[in-house]
Amino acid sequence: MIHIIGAGLAGSEAAWQLASRGHKVLISEMRPHWTTPAHTTDQAAEMVCSNSFKSDDPSSATGILKAELQRMDSLILRCAEANRVPAGTSLAVDRNAFSHTVTRALREHPNIQWEMAQVTSPDLNSPTILATGPLTTDPLADWLSSVTGSGRLHFYDAIAPIVERDSVDMGIAWMAARYDKGGADFINCPLDKDQYERFLDALLSAERVALSDVDTPYFEACLPIEVMADRGRETLRHGPMKPVGLDDPKTGRWPHAVVQLRQDTLAGEHFNLVGFQTRLKWGAQRDVFRLIPGLEQAEFARFGSIHRNTYVQAPAILDSTLAVKLVPNLWLAGQLSGVEGYLESAAGGLAAAYSVDRALKGLQARPFPVETVLGGLLHYLAQASAKDFGPTNAMLGLLPPLPEGEVDIRGLKRAGGLRAVKQAKGQAHRKRSLASLEAFLSPVNQVR
Repeated sequence: MIHIIGAGLAGSEAAWQLASRGHKVLISEMRPHWTTPAHTTDQAAEMVCSNSFKSDDPSSATGILKAELQRMDSLILRCAEANRVPAGTSLAVDRNAFSHTVTRALREHPNIQWEMAQVTSPDLNSPTILATGPLTTDPLADWLSSVTGSGRLHFYDAIAPIVERDSVDMGIAWMAARYDKGGADFINCPLDKDQYERFLDALLSAERVALSDVDTPYFEACLPIEVMADRGRETLRHGPMKPVGLDDPKTGRWPHAVVQLRQDTLAGEHFNLVGFQTRLKWGAQRDVFRLIPGLEQAEFARFGSIHRNTYVQAPAILDSTLAVKLVPNLWLAGQLSGVEGYLESAAGGLAAAYSVDRALKGLQARPFPVETVLGGLLHYLAQASAKDFGPTNAMLGLLPPLPEGEVDIRGLKRAGGLRAVKQAKGQAHRKRSLASLEAFLSPVNQVR
């Protein structure tokens, strides 16, 4: 029996993929008897931060990765599509309905056994996928560090607050997407210069939760909003409060700054503040965020919070199939392996399952092609500089360069500017990726 420890996005995807291939799978999940600083339910694939699986743009890295996962029948992607909420050109979900759908699929599968248990030292006599996520317990993380002979790394990650839709003043806010792209799916709260400065002053002086380890860095791709504000008074206007492409219907112009809220549930009763992850104390969050026009009477369904995440130094211990190089029968998947993001975590679970399946069939380990977004991401984990390694999202920059002349850069610049060049490059990467994946998955190549 294959042992999967952790029923997050990576563990859930890995379990489904292996069970669907006829393998018997045991999932060990410690919740709800043992919990974490961020989780609140006993459901599989609980989304604790954002509710977004990022852009659906077919020429973006995440758009291409979704196409790859769809080709390989990803459970996570299928359940996300089934529980989609409006979010412009991004895939966002009702996080509770999504988790329930994934949980039901796993619990009803005849090849999957589920146990509530906190595993601290796995028995590696059977194939084991460790997919315990960034909130891996200290005993298990210490065990992993011991058997691999390497240390573990940390960063601080934060969660954004969620407000009740009916408490937003729509006489001030309005519904729109940036540049009207993808439909009017976001609530937009406009701030003029004075309102922005007043909000900024309150944010910078508000009381913050003390950090238990001052030497642990923040994850740069998910900085608390007050930490971004510490870096300069205009930082937020060029980040999560960027007004570009949002015409206020009352003025016909872009506001000085804007706060966007994205739908968080299918019923539309909850919206989260986009990019407003925070370590402010709860009372401070209520006082400061109610300074935002339209949110003066906001009722919070959930306040933001901060927690410490754990990941391994992937280049030192993993190969590009997510197998632990010096420990037989052990694979890592999800954010513990050094990827960052829900979609990337699910993709890692799929890749680990593929690797375990081949091992059990006596076939040679076979990495995904580096021309695919999934393969490029896993190749980076295995080959990056160990000294500078940090959690990594899917990016087109991780893929091999396109062949010379594949994209007419000069012609596209003249016709449509850099945006046209970027889109054409993305489309070329997508075409190459899917062709490479198709060849990789062909029955002839599977026996190699």
